Amino acid sequence: MVTKNQLKEILKLKQKKQRIAQGLFVAEGEKTVGEFLNASWPFKGLFTTGNYSHSKAIQITQTEMNEITHFKNSSPILGIFEIPKPKIIKETPITIVLDSVADPGNLGNIIRLCDWYGINQLICSYNTVDCFNSKTVQASMGSLARVTCNYKKDISKYLESLRKPVYGADSSGVSIYSIKLPKFASYVFGSESHGISQKVSNLIESKLSIPNFRKEKGAESLNVASAVAIFLSEIIRDA
Repeated sequence: MVTKNQLKEILKLKQKKQRIAQGLFVAEGEKTVGEFLNASWPFKGLFTTGNYSHSKAIQITQTEMNEITHFKNSSPILGIFEIPKPKIIKETPITIVLDSVADPGNLGNIIRLCDWYGINQLICSYNTVDCFNSKTVQASMGSLARVTCNYKKDISKYLESLRKPVYGADSSGVSIYSIKLPKFASYVFGSESHGISQKVSNLIESKLSIPNFRKEKGAESLNVASAVAIFLSEIIRDA
């Protein structure tokens, strides 16, 4: 059974300010919840409509799950997990940076891509969507349990501190297929609508693009998650 107070508190976690205030976030779905549990993330509650094999899972009705879900359609399991304290991760040769990426689905997909390619840390500007947004958590399919999103108030200052080349994804840049992408570098991706901020652009050594091979008029652009996937594939191709 879900109490009225629990219902209220779970629904509050849709808001970023409430997630920050309570230090909690919601994960839904057996795959996603399972990844956090397997990674031993502390949790405050587990609710299920089925026979989920966890000693602390609370059985609730489908009606109750429909009331607490953060989505239009509920999953058979919902977990309330603690937001971990920021981790200091040793810098790796490849740094992926997101500048003002606002779509939670894109961020979730990028987190999943970093997980796939063995990148443990993602650098985000403060105005990039919260990685603990329910839609981001869902899109990451549990990869958030292994990839840390570090939010920086001033990503330009952070990039300067790394002392390595900075490349920016830009449709006006040089084709990524015409050069060998270095494995010791920072790669910056901006929002689809506004691109990379001017302050960060000033640090970019070279703009790089994914060329459009359709001769006649076609797709105007790739979404940022697709761009990150193609870049990572090219960067790591000769590893």
